[in-house]
Amino acid sequence: MAEVLSQSNDFLRFLVGRALFSLIESTLLVAVGWHLYQLTGDPFDLALVGLFQVTPVLALFLVTGWVVDHVSRKKILVAGALCQCVILFGIALVMNADEFSKWHLLLLLSASGAVKAFMSPAIQAALVNIVSSEKLNQAIAISSTVWNLATTVGPFIAGLLVASMAFDTYWLLVGASLFTLLSFTLLPAIKASNQVARSWAVVLGGFHFLKHNPSVFGCLLLDLLMVMLGSVVALLPVYAADILNVGAEGLGLMRAMPAVGAVLTGIYLSKYKQDFDNTGQTLFIALFIFALSILFFALADSLWLASVALFIYGASDMFSVVIRGAVVQHNTPDELRGRVSAVNSIFIASSNQLGDFRAGSAAAAFGAVNAALYGGVSALLVAAAGAWYFKDLRRLKSSKAKA
Repeated sequence: MAEVLSQSNDFLRFLVGRALFSLIESTLLVAVGWHLYQLTGDPFDLALVGLFQVTPVLALFLVTGWVVDHVSRKKILVAGALCQCVILFGIALVMNADEFSKWHLLLLLSASGAVKAFMSPAIQAALVNIVSSEKLNQAIAISSTVWNLATTVGPFIAGLLVASMAFDTYWLLVGASLFTLLSFTLLPAIKASNQVARSWAVVLGGFHFLKHNPSVFGCLLLDLLMVMLGSVVALLPVYAADILNVGAEGLGLMRAMPAVGAVLTGIYLSKYKQDFDNTGQTLFIALFIFALSILFFALADSLWLASVALFIYGASDMFSVVIRGAVVQHNTPDELRGRVSAVNSIFIASSNQLGDFRAGSAAAAFGAVNAALYGGVSALLVAAAGAWYFKDLRRLKSSKAKA
């Protein structure tokens, strides 16, 4: 790990910027989820948070993929960080207003989703411009670990801040976002990787590539379906307030536990496992464990059991994240990385935000426990179907092998 970090100060700056961007986002979502549920008492509002964030990602993905391949990725990161500052300032005003407006908050979260639509593929694609191909697997593991560390610290901090600072939490996030902007500004110039003229064939190049690379497509599709159908993150405020009765502090702990498992797993992978001898088999084992952890969480009747389940949830997901990321990066040409990353961002955003919408809607209709049980069973079925359908991915011996 130290070797790749010492290789480039630029990589370190990139990690700091990515960590801060993710830290602010995870802190914001936990704080908004708690305050919104306390203000309205309606689980469906938690579903709306996911829906309003994912809609811009779905609407803009054709544009974002082309932009990331044809515009300097550094410029995109700097512009996105600046927009994050402005949006957070608006959210702070809404949350501290004398009269709370749910729809103003949701519109600002939608603007945040639009920023993320550009930032996510830019962050994914920029990594290969900063580190050498020999260190790419290790860099992916480190970058994923840093991202998960941010999502570990963010929810824990959110729980403490919400309990101690209440709505002033949002002003603190505005100040923190300025450091994100500084980190990305200090990155070296990154030239646009593609100068191909505009055309629909170019815009749709990511889809054409995935059509002829089923293993890469399988990595993206499995992530989409597993998290969209199985995610329990949106249910945590309901579990904390109504099922386990552990308050904002318990919410922060539960929200952090998936990332704790992911971070510890990521540290292990970045130090000892840059690749796997049986990459495909390891991926599907991790997916099955992920699904079982959801069922374990659904039936938990205490904070510590729920926390253990969420720890396993995050650890198993980290295995699949690193494996899938390595397969995609090693098998995607640089001139297509923006467009493929944009498709991947759709899948990631859809899985997270639509997963939250699915979970919140199911909880409103059938109760939080039933919603979590449904998610675990669905994830098991997806893992089994994926192992059967994506045979080449299941048989993959190394992430560096051509998919």
